[in-house]
Amino acid sequence: MSAESERSSPAPNADPTPPGAPSPTSTPSPDSVSTPNAGTPEGDTGSARADAEAGIAGGAVGPSAAAAPGSPGPAPKGASAGDTGAELLRMEGVRKTFPGVIALDGVDFDLRRGEVHVLLGENGAGKSTLIKMVSGAHRPDGGRILVDGEPVRINSAQDAERLGIATIYQEFNLVPDLTVAENIFLGRQPRRFGMIDRKAMDARAAELLARVGVDVSPRTRVRDLGIARLQMVEIAKALSLEARVLIMDEPTAVLTTEEVDKLFRIVRALRADGVGVVFITHHLEEIAALGDRVTVLRDGRSVTQVPAATDRDELVRLMVGRSIEQQYPRERGDAGEPLLKVRGLTRNGSFQDIGFEVRAGEVVGLAGLVGAGRTEVVRALFGADPYDSGSVEVLGHPLPRQDVVAAMRAGIGLVPEDRKGQGLVLDGSVQENLGLVTLRAATRGGLVDRAAQRRAAAGVAERLAVRMAGLDQRVRTLSGGNQQKVVIGKWLLADSKVLILDEPTRGIDVGAKVEIYQLINELTASGHAVLMISSDLPEVLGMSDRVLVMAQGRIAGELTAREASQDAVMALAVKDVKGADEEVGGKEKEGSRGH
Repeated sequence: MSAESERSSPAPNADPTPPGAPSPTSTPSPDSVSTPNAGTPEGDTGSARADAEAGIAGGAVGPSAAAAPGSPGPAPKGASAGDTGAELLRMEGVRKTFPGVIALDGVDFDLRRGEVHVLLGENGAGKSTLIKMVSGAHRPDGGRILVDGEPVRINSAQDAERLGIATIYQEFNLVPDLTVAENIFLGRQPRRFGMIDRKAMDARAAELLARVGVDVSPRTRVRDLGIARLQMVEIAKALSLEARVLIMDEPTAVLTTEEVDKLFRIVRALRADGVGVVFITHHLEEIAALGDRVTVLRDGRSVTQVPAATDRDELVRLMVGRSIEQQYPRERGDAGEPLLKVRGLTRNGSFQDIGFEVRAGEVVGLAGLVGAGRTEVVRALFGADPYDSGSVEVLGHPLPRQDVVAAMRAGIGLVPEDRKGQGLVLDGSVQENLGLVTLRAATRGGLVDRAAQRRAAAGVAERLAVRMAGLDQRVRTLSGGNQQKVVIGKWLLADSKVLILDEPTRGIDVGAKVEIYQLINELTASGHAVLMISSDLPEVLGMSDRVLVMAQGRIAGELTAREASQDAVMALAVKDVKGADEEVGGKEKEGSRGH
């Protein structure tokens, strides 16, 4: 598809899309969005308002029933939309069901001008479903949504944008082959004499990029940007819409500490300008640092609303319905024989002379700053990426280079950092995803033994407490935490002796994290070995028996659990490793948070 055809294609109606998929964001011209009285006799506005007040999902969008077709809706930021603190958005008794699942059951939520309202809850609590109704990806089955005190119906992303609502999802809504400027103004490109005015578009994009503090050319292709810069482009896009309501879904999940600080400065500036921000995060320390109020969701219901300064332990109790006595419940035992041996592993320009062992019954953490080469190393030893020299052994048997199948058969499993892009078949069922690794073993006479596969999948799903409607539910409709359980579950079915976990709890709530930590304990207690990468340094310290610290593509040092501390790890992480090649450092995914 050409860039021009991509820009001109209409956004699909996202109504059937289950939770887990981002909504489209292309924006039509103002005249293409109807309002509540569209299609009714001139002046007959009563039925449309009645529909909105009854929570009927059909129809169109508008700030009031009397709005004329093509009217702009609520005043954009900078216009007279009320004093700071005035209510922008309200949801009353909102309900939403999917086959076999009650996603939302009478949720109430409100947002004021000039505030950051944190939406908190476990994976599967209903946060994503709630914001997708505000952004036009889902329609409520009951309840009502009000903007500026008037009932509205939001049937598409275009409708939301017309109301001044912009959403930044975890999965960015950007077109890789288009430029930054083209993405920012997708569907709204400035024109001159009927042609796209690229000079004006680039100039305006440059202004927006400067406002969010990102140094990138408007003509850069989006595919060439790292995660942190993609995040800033999404924010610039929201600013271009003059959004009065900005919804941010886990915006800090893939950012470094410095990038988080920059993001917070931008959000605070938006708040000062009167923008209302809905902020979803699993990093509880961010709530008091940025938020004003917190609404807690649990099992599809709004449990309570509390100040952002509420004690962390109380927030956890409200979120999961119980107290978490121990955040990192590592149960350490004696290590057994080496299951994984890595010797002299080198890929020129990325990592050099990597050597370590992981023994049965232990968790080895792999720590380091952004660019240290951690992900590159584990992908190479798993066979997903090449290396130039060195060796990898599992249970004493050498592995061939760049052979994932051989690694899997030898007993290595990899839970990748990008679970949706690399760990799952999103349109497949829970059963199909759990059986991906063991499909060959479940085959009899060239045919898959579906009954045996289903029994095995059911056992693992029960063991991991996967919250689902059933084994036939599509994986893309699961919450992030339950998707991660499915990724881990497929390796449990394969009985992998060495499990590599790359960012295993990213974007997962505190309750689900503890469940994964307990699973790690079960694995090591039964003689398995775990190699764990995490940008959450307290997690590495709390769950590892030993910590290997990488710097400049090399192992800078090793610490026992007793020796390891944040200061000790950071001292090694910033160490100038003697003799390290200037080229070394890798191209580890930009955006990992190095604490």
